[in-house]
Amino acid sequence: MLEDIDPVVLYGANNIHLQLIKSLFPKLRIVARGNVLRVLGDEDEMDVFEGHVFRLRDHVLKYNSISAEDIVDLIKTQKAKADSVKGVVVYNLSGRAIKGRSENQQRMIDAFETNDMIFATGPAGTGKTYLSIALAVKSLKEKTAKKIILCRPAVEAGEKLGFLPGDMKDKIDPYLQPLYDALEDMIPAVKLQDMMEKHIIQIAPLAFMRGRTLSDAVVILDEAQNTTPAQIRMFLTRMGWNTKMLITGDLTQIDLGRGQISGLREAVNTLSGIEGIAHIELDQKDIVRHKLVTRIVHAYEEADKRHNEISTKQ
Repeated sequence: MLEDIDPVVLYGANNIHLQLIKSLFPKLRIVARGNVLRVLGDEDEMDVFEGHVFRLRDHVLKYNSISAEDIVDLIKTQKAKADSVKGVVVYNLSGRAIKGRSENQQRMIDAFETNDMIFATGPAGTGKTYLSIALAVKSLKEKTAKKIILCRPAVEAGEKLGFLPGDMKDKIDPYLQPLYDALEDMIPAVKLQDMMEKHIIQIAPLAFMRGRTLSDAVVILDEAQNTTPAQIRMFLTRMGWNTKMLITGDLTQIDLGRGQISGLREAVNTLSGIEGIAHIELDQKDIVRHKLVTRIVHAYEEADKRHNEISTKQ
């Protein structure tokens, strides 16, 4: 955990800084062994502690020193700041608050509280996937769900994954990397691995979903624009008791074969207006990636409009 710094600087002379850190986290048992801190106690408090340790480490990296006043300021001020922030979904491992950064993102968060099925559509970079993962992690932390189930269509392999090497996880991993990236930003690596081994976080390729009933879970179907109508219909009817489903996709990036209809487009149109189902449309104003992403999306939308106008005239 502290490989980048001299732990003696952080622990202080005669471990005086370490004792101070322990006093600020009375619910945890903290043991230092060289550059490794072993922590036992409440899981949520451990997550908070890890975020603070990273901040302390960064301070030592920057200034090559740290005082007792710095430690109190970095931990207590951050805790107070966290308590005062409203609308936070969860905190990532660096302690940054994850919350709605646009009106439509906030609508998505609100919809999750009042609906059991949410369709979130919009261009790349609008936070659909990341926010979905954050909402799922929040549900686990608050114990309103017992597991997270991640699903993504493997379009390139035609959903026939048997010929790929490895077990189910190995086969689908390349397609789920964006979901892993988000999870790794919110859950410590060791804890994430443990959750996957205990099937608290599950991988569920569409090819193997038929016949399952998904209960007590938050289920995320990412890149749903690449499902066929039959696939998404099968997926949506897997919903069991105390389950919420988040279906995300970009209807401008459909990779299905020529002539195939997007299941996401059909589902959004078919299920419009049904109680308990919400559809949040995100757009360019919601893009939270590099500013060039907004310009790229806009340029392609304009090109599509020109192409459609030419096709209409012909």
